[in-house]
Amino acid sequence: MSDTPLLSLSGLTKAYPGVIANDQVSLSIAPGEVHALLGENGAGKSTLVKMIYGLVKPDAGQMRMHGESFAPAEPHAARAAGVGMVFQHFSLFDALTVAENIALGMEHAPKLGALSRRIREVSETYGLPLAPDKVVGDLSAGERQRVEIIRCLLQEPKLLIMDEPTSVLTPQEVEILFKTLRKLSAEGTAILYISHKLEEIRALCDSATVLRLGKVVGHCTPAETSARDMAEMMVGSALQTPTRAGRTPGDVVLSINGLSAPSPSAFGMPLRDINLEVRRGEVLGIGGVAGNGQDELLAALSGETLSSPGMISFEGRDIGLLGPTPRRALGILSAPEERLGHAAAPDMTLTENAMLTGAAREGLERHGLLDWAAARRFAQKIIETFDVRTPGPGNAARSLSGGNLQKFVIGREVLQRPELLVVNQPTWGVDAAAAAAIRQALLDLATGGTALIVISQDLDELMEICDRFAALNEGRLSEPRPVQGLSVEEIGLMMGGAHGMEVAHV
Repeated sequence: MSDTPLLSLSGLTKAYPGVIANDQVSLSIAPGEVHALLGENGAGKSTLVKMIYGLVKPDAGQMRMHGESFAPAEPHAARAAGVGMVFQHFSLFDALTVAENIALGMEHAPKLGALSRRIREVSETYGLPLAPDKVVGDLSAGERQRVEIIRCLLQEPKLLIMDEPTSVLTPQEVEILFKTLRKLSAEGTAILYISHKLEEIRALCDSATVLRLGKVVGHCTPAETSARDMAEMMVGSALQTPTRAGRTPGDVVLSINGLSAPSPSAFGMPLRDINLEVRRGEVLGIGGVAGNGQDELLAALSGETLSSPGMISFEGRDIGLLGPTPRRALGILSAPEERLGHAAAPDMTLTENAMLTGAAREGLERHGLLDWAAARRFAQKIIETFDVRTPGPGNAARSLSGGNLQKFVIGREVLQRPELLVVNQPTWGVDAAAAAAIRQALLDLATGGTALIVISQDLDELMEICDRFAALNEGRLSEPRPVQGLSVEEIGLMMGGAHGMEVAHV
């Protein structure tokens, strides 16, 4: 790793109305260095990398690449200078093949035959097997990420920016990714790595810069710093660990018997003969590689998709033909994975988004009239209780960082005192302190008698808060098992496709 910086930032500043996203940020990255960018949600990480990638123009400060002034006016200019970026949210077209998707992201794409050969060559070189003629809609989440990475590698970047790259991967897929990144690093490619998974940072990164409220507050060597110490650098205070109160699960709240349903999406996963019981005060964890029926299961439980009579009952009542609103009135609440566009309407204010799901249980409507003053109070309560970083409830949902919107969405459901809460990826993309707060809120609900189903790809999360665990694979659900005594390795194999759960007993 060279001592001469590949990229250096000096005094970068970017302000938006009501907030300074980056305040005099300076850092440098050497060729071959794997550099972590750490910080709470809203600390300024996304704005910083958007300036490097040409999506945002800084108000002040300077960037230099190879010692020369670097000020990309758009991503095309950044890519031409050797900067590649793999975003947290994939930008792929399901109906197109791998090669066609990659061609769309290239300025001067070769003919598909030549491009396909190049995709195979690069994917084999870096240990990321990828078939260029496969339709993207048929790929797993891990394979979709490979498409994004290969698209970047074909441009031979000198700096690769990765934003939360392991959030949808199994432990086995994470190891493959890390081998690829280490190979790139050894070849001289610098990597700027954003993740809230601090043990991964410790295993992969050479150095780290910590941001808090838009400012650089510290640097560290991750291998020599504990995950807890890094988390406390990020938040500026001691980190609270979620605690579980002793509890005994009560009566069965939810019964699922032979639930089968087609996917509403052409590229979704149908549910196949799912059987399950969840008790009051219990936290049931459901793991699985993304795309194995998680969204379809949440839709079936929330009432977004209806099911045949006899398949789903709540407190002894058949609810298969009830839609979302009557289910919410009964106390069945949910928070889907896709927070912007599904859990929240992007262009609506936080007050309006609070009204969307809280109208019935929070008494925000009377005699057909909406009580907007009460809705604002409810939105403000969510903001304060869950430390949502926003100027106020009048701001649009899309104005929040991903992690802050996640806190709002989860808080909105938790504060409605559900009888049954189904959440998919509750702490996806949130920092360590916020994740701990969300997990504690879920545990507190269970202590109060709420039944919870937590769907997550974060194995540490499932082990920390769940009483029992089941794995979704190809739309089938394994027999739930007590979390106690179940290893992360066993769960990882189950998520990766082991059926029949024989592996869980090895």
